[in-house]
Amino acid sequence: MQRFIPKRALLRKNQSQSLFSCRPNSSVAQSCTSLHQQEDDTSLPKMPPFDYTPPPYTGPSAHEIHLKRQTYLNPAIFHFYNKPLNLVDGKMQYLYDENGRRYLDAFGGIATVCCGHCHPEVVESIVNQTKRLQHSTVLYLNHAVADFAEALASKLPGDLKVVFFTNSGTEANELALMMARLHTGCQDVISLRNGYHGNAAGTMGSTAQSSYKFNVVQTGVHHALNPDQYRGVFGSNGLKYARDLDDLITYGTSGRVAGFIAEAIQGVGGILELAPGYLPAVYDKVRKAGGICIADEVQSGFARTGSHFWGFEGHGVVPDIVTMAKGIGNGIPLGAVVTTPEIAKVLTNRSYFNTFGGNPVCTAGGLAVLRVIEKEKLQQNAFNVGSYLKNRLTSLMEKHEIIGDVRGRGLMLGVELVTDRQSKTPAKVEILRVMEQMKEMGVLIGKGGFYGNVFRVTPPLCFTKEDADFLVDVMDYSMSKM
Repeated sequence: MQRFIPKRALLRKNQSQSLFSCRPNSSVAQSCTSLHQQEDDTSLPKMPPFDYTPPPYTGPSAHEIHLKRQTYLNPAIFHFYNKPLNLVDGKMQYLYDENGRRYLDAFGGIATVCCGHCHPEVVESIVNQTKRLQHSTVLYLNHAVADFAEALASKLPGDLKVVFFTNSGTEANELALMMARLHTGCQDVISLRNGYHGNAAGTMGSTAQSSYKFNVVQTGVHHALNPDQYRGVFGSNGLKYARDLDDLITYGTSGRVAGFIAEAIQGVGGILELAPGYLPAVYDKVRKAGGICIADEVQSGFARTGSHFWGFEGHGVVPDIVTMAKGIGNGIPLGAVVTTPEIAKVLTNRSYFNTFGGNPVCTAGGLAVLRVIEKEKLQQNAFNVGSYLKNRLTSLMEKHEIIGDVRGRGLMLGVELVTDRQSKTPAKVEILRVMEQMKEMGVLIGKGGFYGNVFRVTPPLCFTKEDADFLVDVMDYSMSKM
């Protein structure tokens, strides 16, 4: 598929027909007027050309959808931007709103869209399977689930060969924690402060951010010091953080634990990469205490870190259980737990069953995702473009004092904003202003971290260096206008 046409005529066409297209009397007309004015300024960053024009949108407006959402949907749901975006179309690394305006997607649906929006090969696989059989349950044989399980197991090291399919990352982590407790006969689980593993009963206990916890019973979980290289008490000394976990086992448990769960790079927590040496030391201590090591790869898996297919590989460890979701299906509701045959046996004493786990449509899509990652060398692209983007973002620190830290790997990067570099005071208000300005200029970016002051850069893995330049130039311009 031809993605980019490097012709100035096409650039002008795309900018006039997509990037700055507005309906007359629309709710965003005022914003569009300012963008038309900006278009005339040759000094402003220009979005790379892209050979796609979405079909006209004839559905309800953003305002109408927002009213319905407020009336009928979960009241806890929040949205980005003062005027919520109504996104109606997507193609690879770009999204389009109701007016046909194009945006560069630097968030990827929260690190979920790995191959690109509506990738033709993934869509074709899903559509073809849907035409034949949408659902049957795993009580019957179907090649889609078996083929995908085989392909997925081949991407993991050692004896990690048995796959359990779920519908989400929360569900995958719930299952992994239960398996660890059943296998060891222990109840105590250790997780990291600032980590996020889901919002169900068990995963909420292992999550250690107050924003995502409700006042319900959460037992059997101990939260160790987070090996945070930017704000942590021991800086980048992974072994000192590991000694804290060792003390936690000694003083906070019977000396035996069920397991330890951690992300290689904390996603919701602000793209925090664990201090070097931490995971190998901790895995050793946990196993000596009889526990199982669980790698939460919901956000860092599926080639996103570039240097490796899985985030834990960057730390030189092999877990006992790996959980995954998000990138596994490029947006399909799909998750998985992969473990060893020995650990998998703990569920044979009872009838463990998941109605939709292994759904043929979802697993057919998941297999297509693996094939696209390999075929289009997206892991290598994540490494090359991610390294280039990180260097460009780091260079902005010399120009903008508000940037306190740039971190991460591949196309899983974080930019932390602070009002003072010495005190590291979170720039909670300022980040919202920058986000709004970047959106007005055509870039959508994520936000997270414990204080809500970290840009989360997790775009589709088909991101290009031209996209990276546009993102950084827009961020630079937006910060200059503060």
